[in-house]
Amino acid sequence: MIRAIFFDIDGTLLASSAKTLLSTRKAISKARRQGILVGIATGRGPVHLDEQIDHIRLDAFVTYNGQLVYTNRDIIYSHPFSQETLQKLVEYADSHQRQLLFESANHMEGSGIVELSQKKWPKRFFHLIPKNLPVARINQGLRLLKKIKKPEPYENLPILKDLIYQVVMLSPMNEMPRLKALFPRCHFTRSNIITVDIIPSGGSKMIGIKKVCKHFDIPLEDVMAFGDSWNDIEMLSGVGIGIAMENSPEEVKAAADYVTASNDHDGISKAFEHFGIITPTDLLEGESRE
Repeated sequence: MIRAIFFDIDGTLLASSAKTLLSTRKAISKARRQGILVGIATGRGPVHLDEQIDHIRLDAFVTYNGQLVYTNRDIIYSHPFSQETLQKLVEYADSHQRQLLFESANHMEGSGIVELSQKKWPKRFFHLIPKNLPVARINQGLRLLKKIKKPEPYENLPILKDLIYQVVMLSPMNEMPRLKALFPRCHFTRSNIITVDIIPSGGSKMIGIKKVCKHFDIPLEDVMAFGDSWNDIEMLSGVGIGIAMENSPEEVKAAADYVTASNDHDGISKAFEHFGIITPTDLLEGESRE
């Protein structure tokens, strides 16, 4: 029996239009009316999250790849960086000309180029970028898309006085082995080929889902999760039923129990139908205001 469902956001919960499909809204509303807990598991943080999920009503929020987990009432789990690790990341960025974006519970600050890369519309073009394109070229290309001023020295950013849950670095795919070797206290995940999400070690979307399940006393075998990218692999293979979107890379599909249609072709509602959470008749009802 499914008692909780978690969704990645970009490429999963949202269509390419950056909006949720009507079929998705109806399916989620029906699931919640059945008493199923519905949440997100995302690399994004709480800043402007309601707008990012198209104002869908949810019950649990696994944010920053599991580093900050909360409900509408309580903070369940908080795991920020140590100052020592942050300083080492800053030193690496300075010596290797890497752009950084720091993310806290309430805001983000750092490289305008990295912040631009996190927006929805540039992500539509990432599949056109060669996987091993040098960072300098990526940097130049993003700067051309939008006039971005040179950031202040990272050490001077006011956000570093706050708790930092995630750092996003402009980094090519082939840099991952070196980063993992240099920063054993960090965990690295990717949702695209030009930036890497860096979080404290011991955290992941799966860890965040486990925290929610413990809070609500829900067994992992009663959990379903939807995703489409590399940072979803662990949760898709770790829950009771992991569902990959058709628009996922092959590695992500291989980790899933089931592959549904794409985020633009009713993938979520079709999977709900396949596993008996909704019926086709449910999608004929008027849209819920939840």
